[in-house]
This record gives sequence, structure tokens and C-alpha cells, in this order.
Amino acid sequence: MKQIITFFLLLGTSWVFGQSLQRDNLIGLHVMEVKLNEGVTMEEFQEFFVNHVIPEYEKHFMIKGHLVKSVRGEYKDKLGLIWVFATEPTRDYYFNEDGTPNEYELEGLAKAKPVEDELKRRFGSYVVDYKDDWVVQ
Repeated sequence: MKQIITFFLLLGTSWVFGQSLQRDNLIGLHVMEVKLNEGVTMEEFQEFFVNHVIPEYEKHFMIKGHLVKSVRGEYKDKLGLIWVFATEPTRDYYFNEDGTPNEYELEGLAKAKPVEDELKRRFGSYVVDYKDDWVVQ
């Protein structure tokens, strides 16, 4: 019962998202290494990722995603992912106390798997280098 109440409280926090960052949002920053399939352009990969992969994750998680491209610095010309949760407890909803994925995380990943499989089959694969999580002050 406690988990159900917690879920609905956390779900409510996701409804207050606007287009800008707000205090207490948790931002996950991750760098991607993309390996394109033969004959596929990076633009095709990006288009599918933005229009299909990110919306699939947003459908199954209380999250907002953004694909970004670095224009200078250490990661110049690399793609990255920014995942925005309403709060740190919203992110924590998907993980056990030791940081491992819980049943909600695993369930969401399983639901997103078909679109991930389509991305790999048609466009290419990617590996994510998880950087730090940041909380907006």
C-alpha cells in the first residue's frame, strides 16, 4: 500500500513539469558512443532516437529526455542524453537502496526494449557512459 501511495505522489510531481528546469529537478548527464549500421547516417539515427526512443522512455518512466550534441570541449561532436526527473525521490523510485534497478525500472526497460531493438536493427547501437546526476538548486 505504501508503494502505491508513493507512486501516485511521485507521479503527481511529474505533472508539474514545465519547459524549463525547476528547483529540485534531478538531471542525469550521460555521454553516448554510437556505432552506426552500414549505410546509415548520424542524422537518421538521431531522428529515430528523438522521435521514437525518447518518447518510449517518457511513456514508461516519470522522466523527460533530451538528445544533445557537444559542440566543443572534451566531448566535441559526441551525442549525449539528458534525463530530467521531477525530483531525486522520483529517480529513486526506480532503484533499490543499493542502487540496483528495482521491479519498476526493469518493467519500464522491458517495455522500451522493442523500440531499442528496432533502433539497433535499423540504425545502429549505442553505449551510454553514465556521468553524474545533478540536482537543480
